[in-house]
Amino acid sequence: MVVPQSRQPATLHRERSFRIHPKILKAVLGSLIGGREAGRRELVSRSLQSAQHCLGDQDFGTAYAHYLLVLNLAPELKTSVKETFQFTLFKWAEELDSLARIQDLFNCYEQALELYPNDEVICNSMGEHLFRMGFRDEAAGYFHKAVKLNPDFADAKENFYRVANWLVERWHFIMLNDAKRNLTYLKAIENAVCSGCKSVLDIGTGTGILSMFAKKAGASFVYACELSKTMYELACDVVAANNMEKEIKLLHLKSLDIEIPKHIPERVSLVVTETVDAGLFGEGIVESLIHAWEHLLLQPRPKNQDVSTGDYGRVIPASATVFGMAVECKEIRRHHRVGTQEVAGVHLSNSVQFFSPTYASAGSEETVEPYTTEKLSRIPGGYIPLTEPCQVMTVDFNNLQELKSLAARKPWKLSLPVTEGGVLDAIVVWFVLQLDDEHTLSTAPSEETCWEQAVYPVQGLLDYSVKTGDTVMMEVCCQDCYLKIQKISSLTSECGMDDRDDTLSLGNEAELCNALAGLQTTSKQDGNSQVCVLESTEIALLNNVPYHECFKAAMGKVLLSLNPSKDLQSMDVDGHGSGMNLQESQNKSSLDAAPDPLYILDVSEGFSILPIIAGKLGPVRAYSSVEKEQHQAALNVISEANHFPKETLEFWLSHLEDESVVLQRPKSDKLWSIIILDVIETSGLIQQEVMEKAAISRCLLHSGGKIFPQYVLVYGMLVESESLLLESAVQGTEPTLGFNIAPFINQFKVPVRVYLDLSMLPCVPLSKPAELLRLDLMSPLLNTSSREVKVQICKSGQVTAIPFWYHIHLDEDHSLNTSDESSHWKQAAVVLDEPIQVQVGDELVLNVQHHKSSISITVKR
Repeated sequence: MVVPQSRQPATLHRERSFRIHPKILKAVLGSLIGGREAGRRELVSRSLQSAQHCLGDQDFGTAYAHYLLVLNLAPELKTSVKETFQFTLFKWAEELDSLARIQDLFNCYEQALELYPNDEVICNSMGEHLFRMGFRDEAAGYFHKAVKLNPDFADAKENFYRVANWLVERWHFIMLNDAKRNLTYLKAIENAVCSGCKSVLDIGTGTGILSMFAKKAGASFVYACELSKTMYELACDVVAANNMEKEIKLLHLKSLDIEIPKHIPERVSLVVTETVDAGLFGEGIVESLIHAWEHLLLQPRPKNQDVSTGDYGRVIPASATVFGMAVECKEIRRHHRVGTQEVAGVHLSNSVQFFSPTYASAGSEETVEPYTTEKLSRIPGGYIPLTEPCQVMTVDFNNLQELKSLAARKPWKLSLPVTEGGVLDAIVVWFVLQLDDEHTLSTAPSEETCWEQAVYPVQGLLDYSVKTGDTVMMEVCCQDCYLKIQKISSLTSECGMDDRDDTLSLGNEAELCNALAGLQTTSKQDGNSQVCVLESTEIALLNNVPYHECFKAAMGKVLLSLNPSKDLQSMDVDGHGSGMNLQESQNKSSLDAAPDPLYILDVSEGFSILPIIAGKLGPVRAYSSVEKEQHQAALNVISEANHFPKETLEFWLSHLEDESVVLQRPKSDKLWSIIILDVIETSGLIQQEVMEKAAISRCLLHSGGKIFPQYVLVYGMLVESESLLLESAVQGTEPTLGFNIAPFINQFKVPVRVYLDLSMLPCVPLSKPAELLRLDLMSPLLNTSSREVKVQICKSGQVTAIPFWYHIHLDEDHSLNTSDESSHWKQAAVVLDEPIQVQVGDELVLNVQHHKSSISITVKR
């Protein structure tokens, strides 16, 4: 493998490459042929001894070179030295990686795979290096090969599942299972081909299904382009399996790079595409269609002229209409606005303004997606429409001038009359695709569709409440290939409006003042405010009051046991102390002998105020592991607002020489009182290497110190859920209208679905929740990597999936449930390959296994 030039290091720190040149190797082998077997054996023996000596000196590069020579001279030793050779290879690869000698690293792996072409461990390790360097397509190939070589190799399976989510996004399965969508596209393509469009270009072909529709409809020439290497290769397999490989020309190209006659012989009469996202334009459909009209399509048919369709170009979809409405939705609100001024006794200073990335993108020069997406029909807690749906814009994909004018068009104002009072949380957007004159597809919240809706959260207002008769105002524009809705505000009904020129109708100074008071602008922060942009999951965590209260109580309990002084006893640990505040406690401490501070380390990922909460519990030195400067600045402002001495909160990474070794002593002569680990990802999976981190942490605690959480219980239940099946794998040939696609794309299915909201998952519970596994971070002897659990069936049906969640025990008295309504965590589910028919009273045995961050569950009767 040749690494692209940009990936190669500018200089090599060490010149040893240890790639044995074939001519040299041939000369060595030649000199040993012809009655010189004794010389070969002696050289092999000396090389083995030298390799082992080098390993003892940790000179892995020289050891690797000796092993290469041995294995080329004595192939019969491959089995006996295999494990040592693997160890040497991996250690030398780590060293090369640290020196940025990327090409040498891959040369070593290619040599190793020449010697051991069917070694799943080497294949997997090669894939891991490729994945870390951003070569996901190539990494997937090695992971896939490793899994094929050994289907039980847990590391390779976990790696393949992780990369599969990157390479084949989960919406492909949902889309291909959407029979209504597929049939509507098929009919529109049939109409176009029957009316004379004989040459077709499918832009962003994915699995190739629209291209096969065109060929089935009778198109003479079909071309398809796909940028993703994985999807291109998948489309090649699908087209060949459907006996169309000679009739559909597949191009591994971005449509913008297609040239005539280099790639296709002439302009086509029909372009079909579905490069649309929830916000319509986010996949670049406007840019690709402008290029297609200018370079790849025949000229559009003149209006009001009765001429043959085949002589002119057209696009499917023909046009789109975008709709929007304002909504109240607690779930959107808690992920995009901090809804409290105090968390577990910590005052969140008004000097810090928290925003989610969607708000930050409005004033950013970077191209950031200005919306998030939700399936509103399944959002926890539901939503309340505050306005009627309103047409935001239309776009004609068959009009080149209109497409070109979109980006240049100035922002326009849109106003929505409020029909239901409530809290203004978001503008929700969807669209109707007009494929042709007869066929449409809608992504509205009320439709059963594979699409989600685009959500523009409202942030930065002084007051979010609206009442009937008020008006929600906003600006709309198309910029950076995105539909942007910004400057969202509300106008009270007392202000009045002049619909003719979008200005306020004002008669005197009093009305002007009244109107300005009613107009809620997006400029909430003053010039001295510290802006802090958090991910939506981080904002949801900040809003998770039970989480912070639970940690406060558990930390207070540990600190009190380690330092039962009056200082700690007087703190308001459980909400009913003496009421002495932090400043009074510190003043009192200065009169008495100040106790040594207790050390607390928070290595949870992302933005966390737990170190500040700990700082309110007494004489502690709290260390935060947040990395972003903006987050550190915000935490400093909050610390100051809570009158913390500067030394109370420190940022741990600034104390480390090697940031990769986060878990170490606070000082050479000190140990930690509390170490807070991130055990569960917000996706619903267990964090990678958490048990290894716990093992290191236990060695860094002084007597009586604790890891939080101390243990985690995994709970699950058996359910019947058609929804999970449709989102996890293509269900046969029926939804794809007879085309054989499922076996190919289902190679990329993963057994675990993540980011689920169990409260809104369409499913029928077939059993009661059961404890599946225990992960103990403080007492490792209580852990088992696998366990059998018997589950009683309480309702007849088909078991299709096993959703699971966690009870996170900080100690015996304080725990958190990741499936609670206030939780910032989502849930996950294992989806079975084959449904299991069950009756009331049946008993199933679940074999539960935990490996790194992966939980696998197999079911037997």
